[in-house]
Amino acid sequence: MSKKNTGFNTRLVHAGDFKDEFGSATTPIYQTSTFEFENTEQGANRFKGEEQGYIYTRWSNPTIAALENKLASLENGAGAVVFSSGMAAIMAVYTAFLKQGDHIISSAAVYGPSRVAIETVFSGFGVSSTYVDTSNLEEVRNAIQPNTKLLYLETPGNPTLQITDIQACCQLAKEHNVPVAVDNTFSSPYLQTPLDLGADISLHSLTKFINGHGDIVAGAVISKDAEVDAMIRKTMVIMGSNVDPHQAYM
Repeated sequence: MSKKNTGFNTRLVHAGDFKDEFGSATTPIYQTSTFEFENTEQGANRFKGEEQGYIYTRWSNPTIAALENKLASLENGAGAVVFSSGMAAIMAVYTAFLKQGDHIISSAAVYGPSRVAIETVFSGFGVSSTYVDTSNLEEVRNAIQPNTKLLYLETPGNPTLQITDIQACCQLAKEHNVPVAVDNTFSSPYLQTPLDLGADISLHSLTKFINGHGDIVAGAVISKDAEVDAMIRKTMVIMGSNVDPHQAYM
């Protein structure tokens, strides 16, 4: 069926679906580490990126891709990458955007380990940080430095429920060519779509609202542009933090 101009609930059910070669009515679990090639030439072409297809589940997998495509549709993004945990998703965003000498501005009301990762791991690599009340736009403006490379928002904040004006922050960040990432875990795409408000990245701990069952641990990063999506996927592959196909199915 065509997904064009469909509502949220329709996309929630059908987006990301693909035609299984055996005609399965639901997305199958491709619980495999590797995929066969028709010949060595096909394998070489896939590794070089000259031919579409699956190689190794750490890179991509049909079951995982179905979830990624669904999430990208729900968030109105160019693509999505899913991870083995919400923190793996957060670490991938930090790793993709920050290097030695860079600076990050973040909501002070943020998931604790998100801040711990910056102030312990990334500070050791020469990344500096400023934590502000991002509901106050002037505090965000005053925190911007020449080496600021990422504005990281969490709204509503966990656990304070502090609300940040995503659109206003994105407009300010764009004046300084600073990309914006939003932790959208608390709201889910049903209540908030940060990419539509100007953010470059929307990320989730899939463990929580989106899974809803309390039976998996996973994360996701949805990007507004294909170029950023490719950068996040490359980071995920290098880190080896892909989600398991069964978790993706759940």
